[in-house]
Amino acid sequence: MTQHTDRDSLAFARQTWRTLEPYHGAVYFSPEAAGQYAELGVDARTGYFASRSAALGAAPTDLVIATFYNFNPQVVRRSIPAAWEAATPQQFAAARLTAIDTTLRRILGTDVTSPAMARAAELARTAAEATVSHPQGRPLFAAHAALLWPSAPHLVLWHAQTLLREFRGDGHVAALLTAGLSGLESLVTHAATGEFDAAVLRDSRGWTPEQWGQSVQNLRERGWLHDGPHLTLTEDGTRRRAEIEYTTDKLAALPYLTLGPAACAELRSLVRPFSLAIAEELLPWAVDRLSDESA
Repeated sequence: MTQHTDRDSLAFARQTWRTLEPYHGAVYFSPEAAGQYAELGVDARTGYFASRSAALGAAPTDLVIATFYNFNPQVVRRSIPAAWEAATPQQFAAARLTAIDTTLRRILGTDVTSPAMARAAELARTAAEATVSHPQGRPLFAAHAALLWPSAPHLVLWHAQTLLREFRGDGHVAALLTAGLSGLESLVTHAATGEFDAAVLRDSRGWTPEQWGQSVQNLRERGWLHDGPHLTLTEDGTRRRAEIEYTTDKLAALPYLTLGPAACAELRSLVRPFSLAIAEELLPWAVDRLSDESA
């Protein structure tokens, strides 16, 4: 495979992941999810950590910190292990699945039983199943891959994208570690690309302005960021951040290469309307990206 072909393959793999990501990400912003976690006696943030790590069992705090790489460890410590005193991991996993089922039925209506949904679920499952024999170095993915598949097509699609997301995410952590970036530094450099608002990244992961500012200063001293009032990458920082994304794409490519470009294009075309409807309801920052994508 030539370098040109390799990069082309990584491009369609990345595009497929990005198109499907809002379909999975709905569970993190769903009012139904917050309601389910409240019934278990915890707030939405604790419910997030507990429900996403539930596949690991009653994981100790440091394991959750290790796998939820860019979150402030103190935020995790406020949720874990207290969550396991409120409910079992099995209860949190069930609450998460119930929440996304209800959310998708509310937003998508009759589309959840459409032929397009059934075909999308079939393609996504084929892609996800290509990953399950490759758990090495991917603990959060491996835990989710051991869960039973749901039966309804809209939940099959969601579970498949969950596996694809965690497969990619664990590889991304490996790339960040190799590049020498801490969890907080990874957020700062992501914000410096201009792709996402710095305050949203900082606050959603529980970092204080002081911690963020210190990380910015450290990265400037290491040559990743320019000095000045604006958060911008240096030429070297841009190159190194691009290397991280390229490595992440390579590590995540297997399921999409298994499908091939034609099937990936079909999957993107089928799921884009679902992802767009979800984004318009829950993920407004993703709407323009989905609207601008070509099939």
